[in-house]
Amino acid sequence: MWDSRKFSFLICGIIAFLLVYCNQVSSNQKATLQYLNLNDTVDYVGMNTCKTCHVNIHETYIHTGMGRSFDQATPEKSFARFGKHQVVYDENSNFYYYPFFKDSTFYITEFRLENGDTIHKRTEQISYIIGSGQHTNSHIIDENGYIFQAPITFYTQENRWDMAPGFRKENLRFDRLLSPECITCHNHFPSHVNGSLNKYESMPTGIECERCHGPGAVHVQQKKQGIIVDTSKQIDYTIVNPADLPRDLQMDLCQRCHLQGVAVLEEGKTFFDFKPGLKHSDVFNVFLPRYTNSHEQFIMASQADRLRESLCFKKSEKLTCITCHNPHLSVESTDKTNYNKVCNSCHKGTDKGFCSVSKIKLEEKENNCVSCHMPRSGSIDIPHVNITDHFISKKTAHGIDTISNVEKNEIARFLGLKILTKESATPLEMAKGYLAQFDKYTSDKQMLDSAKYYLDRSELSMKDKFKTLIHYYFAAEEYENIIKMANGFVEVIPNDSWTFYRIGEGYFKKGDFLNAVIFYKKATKAAPFNLDFQEKLGTTYIALEYLPQAMQTFDFIFKENPKRKIAQCNLGYVKALMGKFDEAENFYDNAIALDPDYEQALLNKASILIQKNEKTAALNFLNRILKINPDNPQANNLIETITK
Repeated sequence: MWDSRKFSFLICGIIAFLLVYCNQVSSNQKATLQYLNLNDTVDYVGMNTCKTCHVNIHETYIHTGMGRSFDQATPEKSFARFGKHQVVYDENSNFYYYPFFKDSTFYITEFRLENGDTIHKRTEQISYIIGSGQHTNSHIIDENGYIFQAPITFYTQENRWDMAPGFRKENLRFDRLLSPECITCHNHFPSHVNGSLNKYESMPTGIECERCHGPGAVHVQQKKQGIIVDTSKQIDYTIVNPADLPRDLQMDLCQRCHLQGVAVLEEGKTFFDFKPGLKHSDVFNVFLPRYTNSHEQFIMASQADRLRESLCFKKSEKLTCITCHNPHLSVESTDKTNYNKVCNSCHKGTDKGFCSVSKIKLEEKENNCVSCHMPRSGSIDIPHVNITDHFISKKTAHGIDTISNVEKNEIARFLGLKILTKESATPLEMAKGYLAQFDKYTSDKQMLDSAKYYLDRSELSMKDKFKTLIHYYFAAEEYENIIKMANGFVEVIPNDSWTFYRIGEGYFKKGDFLNAVIFYKKATKAAPFNLDFQEKLGTTYIALEYLPQAMQTFDFIFKENPKRKIAQCNLGYVKALMGKFDEAENFYDNAIALDPDYEQALLNKASILIQKNEKTAALNFLNRILKINPDNPQANNLIETITK
């Protein structure tokens, strides 16, 4: 007969054993234990729920850099100066930018001058400000949920406006999209629209508690049921406390965002999938290019990499980011002398309050170990900022220059990519890393050669390498090889939007528009809100003279984001093919208003004017093209035709 009392006693005994066992496991064993909130079915509850119990922590956290990372574009959020003279000029593109608030709404106006007259003007509303104000405020445009970075940033340390990071080199104006890779480090998780690059249904305002502690639904449920764990004696596995994680997982949590480099997602993963307690490499790997001068130069979000390269980290078994940093307190409010206590735990020569070398008294805020051994300097990727270099250097502090004059004057040589999220990478992982470096940062044949080197050394099957090979052939512009693979390995083509798109490009570049349409349609079905894919599909419909399908495709793009200049121009072209020249001209005018240097729109506009026998006006537009690109063959041919 079933005895429920015996069963209850047995269960209690098992629970008691598990509690004792869990309380006695070593730090290395903790990594193997499954936190209950790492299950994908556990929901996020939001910071407002967390603060009902942790009000004191919340009160200090909201003043940290993470807590202030992202918010609505209001005067209260902005650290910037405003006024008539706050104008930024980009000499490379010949655009001026003027930021201003009007009735508490933030705008940035782009304009161009010629002989003192304004010949171009475009104003965009700013929806969000990104950055805590410790270093910068950057600015975000929301166009029907599609998120873009504005071209100017306010640099708070120098109290000045300038072009946004990277925009001096290449001014993307209002078209620099912000993908989940970017947003999920600077903000809490937004609601990303599947099948898009940068469309979001909702946008939170600031990094919340659960980014470091994991989703809280199980934790909240148990507390409401009165299940309380004495965390001074044992671990509460309903929520992640980073301090309870083993060292490697602690570092993986912090370097989720403080390890900038070339990120490559694992198959089937997204940037929303990482949770505290997971290995970084469970979701994506990060590669960083190494150069001959890497020891003296660093990028902004390289704190984890720089710390790991330090001898202090390599010799220690306990040193992590939270050894020195309390994530619940802002850097400004942290007592800097606490850093000395950390150093004193290993370097006993300083425990009497004086530096053993300089004899400086280590009790004042400006006199601490960090100020000498982790000096502040500028990063190579963000201008006008001064940050702490997390490479702990004894030689730098003691004035020992380890860099020869020859090295200082030498142009940095690329040494290769290093994987930072695991001990070693497979050949296929290395190939993906080099392709990502080529796509995102360095369009250098050397990257493609390295990718091919590792692809050739991968012993995986064609099915496992297919996507990466197609990616390589696309990047290398070897379109015939794309077609050969698509025809020869039909059965292994994965259901992947980018692979479909790249195969479509292979056919398009070879003039096979019918097959190109087939794969572009597959790409847009898998990623319907990737408007780049949609535009290529529409362009191919035009090439095939499928005008109704082209019109439908570009209408969809236009409704999603009317500020796509390519869509505006192509809608005009379709209208022109249909004989609706006045409508076509309006679309060309819209495209030119968005980008006064858009050669195709200027050329199409000139063609319409020639059709209307307005040759003088047409010549003005053709001459504008030649100012931008003197070698434009179509513009030169039309000018020759008009002036005969």
